[in-house]
Amino acid sequence: MATKEPELIRMGQHSQGAFRWPDAPDPDKYSVCVHCGFCLEVCPTYQEWTDENHSPRGRVYLIKAASEGELPLDENVINPVFTCLDCRACETVCPSGVQVGALIEEARGQVYHARPKQGVAGALERLFLRGIFPHPKRLRRVAKLMRFYQTSGLRTAIRKTGAIRVLPRHLREMEAVLPEVPAEGAREALPGRMPAQGVRKGAAALFTGCVMDVFFADVNEATARVLARNGLEVRVPKEQICCGALQVHAGDREQARAMAKHNIDVFLASGVDYIVINAAGCGAALKEYPELFRDDPVWHARAEQFSAKVRDISELLVEVGFDPPRAEVRRRVTYHDACHLCHAQKIRQQPRQLLRAIPGLELVEMPDSDRCCGSAGIYNLTHPQMAGELLERKMDDVPEGVDAIVMGNPGCMLQIKVGVHRRQRQADVLHTVELLDEAYRREGVKG
Repeated sequence: MATKEPELIRMGQHSQGAFRWPDAPDPDKYSVCVHCGFCLEVCPTYQEWTDENHSPRGRVYLIKAASEGELPLDENVINPVFTCLDCRACETVCPSGVQVGALIEEARGQVYHARPKQGVAGALERLFLRGIFPHPKRLRRVAKLMRFYQTSGLRTAIRKTGAIRVLPRHLREMEAVLPEVPAEGAREALPGRMPAQGVRKGAAALFTGCVMDVFFADVNEATARVLARNGLEVRVPKEQICCGALQVHAGDREQARAMAKHNIDVFLASGVDYIVINAAGCGAALKEYPELFRDDPVWHARAEQFSAKVRDISELLVEVGFDPPRAEVRRRVTYHDACHLCHAQKIRQQPRQLLRAIPGLELVEMPDSDRCCGSAGIYNLTHPQMAGELLERKMDDVPEGVDAIVMGNPGCMLQIKVGVHRRQRQADVLHTVELLDEAYRREGVKG
């Protein structure tokens, strides 16, 4: 710590209470909180624990107190900041417009510098967040190792011998539901450019992501087909990398900025009208790139230019106008609102419009569909108990008689697959665009 503070002085930065590093929580964000308590009823951690410190207004107060030097940056602040799911449900109901998500992420950035993780946990975090996810080739190698585990007979042998039992329950359940990793991701499999069908409505660059392209490359491919089917030329920039959302959530804002700069350069150079994403968490991160550069006028302007082009797949299809499918898909489904789609991006009706446009499809609304399922990035790995409790509540809300649970985020898909496995329910877990793609393909239209 002693070597950091002189460096900040040379940079012209000033200490802000317990927050001594650049990019500290913005006073303009926490000062607007009036502690009304509207957020309490929608906060998943407060609902479970009824602990004020684990409520949105409690966390905002703790961040404010640490910023003003009334509290040290110790576990009394750190624990509530990191047990937050960053689901943004509080932002939806806040009458004062408090940006709780940004405050949480900025506070985590301070903790990242003040209390860096040590030992095995710290080494693993650095390995994945800095050594693997920012590098597509390395990530692909990890994916190939996972594919070898799944297809070589090794997984079967480990399960038969009972060796899998050395893992905690939540990891065993996750391993049981992981989709088979494809031989290559959509970033490699898709052509660099796909022509629009019919009347051309613009050009869209597909952001393939990391988790989505490792486990759900088929969803990326379906997204490309649906875009082309609806008059959009599809481009797949091969130089793109992970969006940096996991790094932001962990507090590694420096690495997130480096990744954001790379993606901004790559996608702006593509000259497209839109940047399309099918993962709610990634989409929120891409739209919030300007927040990472609030103190850098040049990159802030470029980030604004970039984020103005970003659209969720459902958002873009409704915006430019999509062709209602003519073929039937006879299914009874329910829809789960991914937090970073409904709360962060304010996208609720567009996915439902797509689903209701599919002939033969019955949409049954889920109670509290916008309550977090417990995935929250890698929260289900770092806080398995709370994530498991939230998953149980989510599965309780799944209507009886549906044969599929539909959503727009890969993290939610994996988490709810665990819930389906745990409850032994007969229900598929699907991305919204998969059903639309199925309807189009039944028409005989080639993607």
